[in-house]
Amino acid sequence: MSEVEEGRAGYEEAHDADDSEVGAGASNGSSASLPAGTAASVLEYVARAIVDEPDSVRVEVDEGRNGLTLRLHVAQGDMGMVIGRRGRVAQAIRALVRAAGSRDGADVQVDIVD
Repeated sequence: MSEVEEGRAGYEEAHDADDSEVGAGASNGSSASLPAGTAASVLEYVARAIVDEPDSVRVEVDEGRNGLTLRLHVAQGDMGMVIGRRGRVAQAIRALVRAAGSRDGADVQVDIVD
């Protein structure tokens, strides 16, 4: 099994056991029922991988006229890691999440909130 597959399996096991904020907008709490459940899951996964305090990562989903907005909340000390130098990490995260959202046919925007 490759490192990516091992990481994905560990992520899925960890998320089977806990209730995360990713499904906050869904009626049954499942991210699969969201129009961009894949995008929200990808955002949470990437954010947890790059921060020092992964338990403080939270994703909120808001539906608006312009599509979905995913709000990423991280610990104050992890903001620099998520934004990166000159915003390069944030740009990469936004591009990745947009691509994941397009897989579900949704227009997705990412806001990094402190």
